[in-house]
Amino acid sequence: MNKKIKLITFDLDDTLWDNHPTIIKAERETRKWIEGEVGKIEWGDFNDFLSLREQLIKDDKSIAWDISKLRKEIFRKKLSHVTPGEYRDNIVDKAFEIFISKRHDVKFFGGVKNAIRDLSKKYILGVLTNGNANIFKFDIGECFEFSISSLEAKDSKPNRAHFDKALTKVKDITFDNMLHIGDHQINDMYAANSLGIDCLWFNINNGWEQRFEKPDEFSDWNKLLRVIENKYE
Repeated sequence: MNKKIKLITFDLDDTLWDNHPTIIKAERETRKWIEGEVGKIEWGDFNDFLSLREQLIKDDKSIAWDISKLRKEIFRKKLSHVTPGEYRDNIVDKAFEIFISKRHDVKFFGGVKNAIRDLSKKYILGVLTNGNANIFKFDIGECFEFSISSLEAKDSKPNRAHFDKALTKVKDITFDNMLHIGDHQINDMYAANSLGIDCLWFNINNGWEQRFEKPDEFSDWNKLLRVIENKYE
């Protein structure tokens, strides 16, 4: 007997859009603006970024799940030579405004908007994201009942806080009534599977690398409604 699905939750980055080019462009344009204000900055490579992130989390545990705060503190560290402090803080705040604006300059995968609109006519929709993108900044935001970020959950997937919090957003919903859709094998598929939540894997040419059974998958958003209809209706 098929489960009765009432709530569908979605990851955002790399599920509704390709996040890599978006973040690269946002970072590049923000850095260009900063250097236009204060001169050349030694940004380092990705390993330097990871090391700095690790150090910042040691100093402030909340940075592990507050992605916006992490971004601001990285800017602040890179601008530590800039004085006075009030001017530096002003640069940090303006830089983050630029970054978060560019971070929302995304290109949705083909078929996403139509699929979301069609599904919203039949199901309650929600967002569960580790990032700081805001679905309500987009026109399809009106299709979603709620969005839970790591900032609100005070934790990150694959931990269960996002999923537990989702149950508080909608009346008469259990994990048995949920379907989660995402791209990440651990943060999305493992997280949902371990709680007994049905999941669908958005997969573009990736092999399954986990020990638990691979969930049903799709690669074309134009076919998602049919996939869900065949599975649950």
